[in-house]
Amino acid sequence: MKKTGVTIFLLAITVSVSPRVGERILKNYRIVFYNVENFFDMVDDSATADEEFLPGGMRGWNSTKYRKKQANISKVIAAIGGWDAPPLIGLCEVESNKALTDLTRYSPLAALKYEFIHHESPDPRGIDTALLYQPELFRPVADEALKVSFPEHPHMTTRDILYVSGIVPSNDTLHVFVCHFPSRLGGEMESENKRMTVAARLKAKIDELYRIYHNPNIVVMGDFNDYPDNRSLTEVLAAKEPSGDISATELYNLMIPLQKAGKGTHKYQGESGVLDQIIVSGALLNPQSGFYTLPQDVRIFDADFLLEDDRNYLGKQPFRTYVGMRYNDGFSDHLPVYVDCWY
Repeated sequence: MKKTGVTIFLLAITVSVSPRVGERILKNYRIVFYNVENFFDMVDDSATADEEFLPGGMRGWNSTKYRKKQANISKVIAAIGGWDAPPLIGLCEVESNKALTDLTRYSPLAALKYEFIHHESPDPRGIDTALLYQPELFRPVADEALKVSFPEHPHMTTRDILYVSGIVPSNDTLHVFVCHFPSRLGGEMESENKRMTVAARLKAKIDELYRIYHNPNIVVMGDFNDYPDNRSLTEVLAAKEPSGDISATELYNLMIPLQKAGKGTHKYQGESGVLDQIIVSGALLNPQSGFYTLPQDVRIFDADFLLEDDRNYLGKQPFRTYVGMRYNDGFSDHLPVYVDCWY
């Protein structure tokens, strides 16, 4: 019964329609970001440190757990979409092209017929960012892996920033960035310069788009390993709160109000915070344009099945795949976020 129900749910794809605005009927276009937590395939990559997630490795990774991980990611995406398949899904902590192929071709997600864009990055563990897309609703025009270097540490490597531009149903061009900034391993302040360096690389590409295009539609999504009020996002990226007068040439962090409201996508030592964020250009916040969103259209997807009891600090926390080295049979240590656009 469960398998049949999931299949029907995934196949039931319709077009969601908003109320009529004047003579215009608006259609929904949902953009999702999800840190899927260690989505490793089972193939040894000699160039990366993936030994923990190999059959016989210390985490006990095997085909059963790999298929369960695929099914869990599929369930989350289907649930976020409701009756619709989200047209764009940014992912991070994905190991390989094989993992993405297995997810989009051989898991329950296959019914939604996603294509994907992915580049192998120089991350030491081999985890990358990727973009899933519905070909009928997003036509890629260009994509690039933005390399990041650290002048003070020339041998250090990190995840690339994935940049993709494409055409949406309104015939507008949408510029999409999928990010996974360096972790806080070793301490927040000790690692801050790494995140600021990545933010500077991202800002340089965005500034380039502003020079080439008039008021470009930009979506930046990712796990920034910083909160909306940290310097990498406020000073380097210059992402503001979406309030007051909106400028087409500024960036706006849609997650700031959620952070202020005490919401979170991740929990560490009892404290929830918004590490996973969606940032947009001011041009996308113009309801008079053919493709737009509004500040209130962003959400943290916190369905009950994605949460478990926090026995150490009380309340709820994301239902993880692993807790330390222990397999927890959950989804991820991060909650997905999404924003609804309209055309």
